[in-house]
Amino acid sequence: MTNTDTVVLYQYTPNLVAAALLAALFGLSTIFHLFQRVKSHAQYFNPFIFGGIFEIIGYGARAVSHFHQDSTTIYAMQSLFIRLAPILFAASIYRVLGRVITFLHGEHLSYVSVRWMTRIFVGGDVLSFIIQAAGGGIMTGKSTSDEKIGSWIIVGGLCVQLLSFGAFLITSLLFHWKIAQNPTPESQQSKRTWPALFPRDWRGLLFACYCVSILILVRSIYRVAEFVQGNDGYLISHEIFLYVFDAALMFMVMLIMNVMHPSVVLQKKKVSNREPKPVRWTSDSQAQSRDEPVEMV
Repeated sequence: MTNTDTVVLYQYTPNLVAAALLAALFGLSTIFHLFQRVKSHAQYFNPFIFGGIFEIIGYGARAVSHFHQDSTTIYAMQSLFIRLAPILFAASIYRVLGRVITFLHGEHLSYVSVRWMTRIFVGGDVLSFIIQAAGGGIMTGKSTSDEKIGSWIIVGGLCVQLLSFGAFLITSLLFHWKIAQNPTPESQQSKRTWPALFPRDWRGLLFACYCVSILILVRSIYRVAEFVQGNDGYLISHEIFLYVFDAALMFMVMLIMNVMHPSVVLQKKKVSNREPKPVRWTSDSQAQSRDEPVEMV
């Protein structure tokens, strides 16, 4: 017998001010990321920008849900976009690691081939994205059975994301350890010599990726616990947990990558590899005979 009990979408009234403030903060960070993207031509960071857009839509829809708490469409929008945004953040972080390894000519020090690195980790993210999107679609049904089935499907998608991120962190840490033990000429030349808590070189960029990865991992663990408890669980029944363990952490992710944008490090290679043009002096008499000023070419 099918359970047709009506699902209660919210256990509280969504906070209008908090949702609108988060949408604005994510909007400012996303605009800055878009500026950095245009300036640096860092196409590999496009998913990160779309993640920011997802957050804006998600919290914008959540602000609207303050006035329409019974709308399954608005509920689905805010739930899906907020839940899927970190997957897009992760996709860009995966691609950054591959570019750091190539930048340092450290392909031989990576346990995972750079050629397959992005495909493997981003593939895990895509799978997680599809599973969570499917679960979110099922959760918008009108029965409690749909809500339970959708929740467990989302838990499965989050577990895939946790496995993918765990493997990425291990791969990144192992590469970092190996290149510290056996530095390449490029890794030595690109180091900043003066001490800094957050050096603006490849070490700082990897450290930023570690921080971002840990924040996304904590958020994913929170989401798993939330969905395991169910729609009437303690975590999902108190809105404060969403803002502490999801919104705040994801805003920190965007802010960290604003400060330590990969282009700060990865584009220096182009500058350092430019060879100076040969200098050719033109005499005064030759320049005057051609009615040209004396110049250095």
